[in-house]
Amino acid sequence: MLSVSSIPAFNDNYIWLLKNDDNHCVVVDPGDANPVIETLSQLGLTLDAILITHHHNDHIGGVNQLLSHFPSLTVYGPNTARFPFVTRPVADNDHFTLYGEDFTVFQVPGHTLDHVAYYAKGMLFCGDTLFSGGCGRLFEGTPELMHRSLTALSALPDDTKVYCAHEYTQTNINFAQAIEPNNEALATYAYDVKALREAGQSTIPSTIALEKAINPFLRSHIDAVKMAVTNRAQGVSDVETFAALRRWKDEF
Repeated sequence: MLSVSSIPAFNDNYIWLLKNDDNHCVVVDPGDANPVIETLSQLGLTLDAILITHHHNDHIGGVNQLLSHFPSLTVYGPNTARFPFVTRPVADNDHFTLYGEDFTVFQVPGHTLDHVAYYAKGMLFCGDTLFSGGCGRLFEGTPELMHRSLTALSALPDDTKVYCAHEYTQTNINFAQAIEPNNEALATYAYDVKALREAGQSTIPSTIALEKAINPFLRSHIDAVKMAVTNRAQGVSDVETFAALRRWKDEF
């Protein structure tokens, strides 16, 4: 069985640590090597592999230092020239096994064009594609690409835990409530998130079921969301609604 815990980094990043029963582990998106090395030392863990979702430095900045400490690491990541340190390139619908768990790769362009996500039963490591209550900015992709990527992730089982890479939930929820002020599930979640953050606790992971109920970027097919961003529900495509949401959030 894998256990998942977070290693905080920078102001709001989460480096995810996946540990098996034999104290071997994998980390996801190590933007900073130092907290990873400190955690491995404190817990007596052996690092076997790294999973990379995309090329931004707050996700890959620690890879070379970790490789210098652990030169036999397997580094999983997108199959493009941006990742010279990757030893196990992955693409859409690839499968691999870690500690007896089958992982599936999703190509999820939008935030970046070569962004990938990793899914194992009950667990999704989605980098900066899907956040709790939000989604990543479109630095390289189009609204069509990001909408397609999020639609694919939202089709995963409802009980899938969503391990995104940033603690953006509070600001995302503020925006979501501007879109759907009458969403009762969102109001309940906003209360819970406020309490967690005031206590200095993480809001991650969420679940696919929760995100489908509260995240406007997974709800562009809902009439209330269409009305909020276009003032009409009929004749507005889901992608047009999504694009309007993303533009609004960029300026929110």
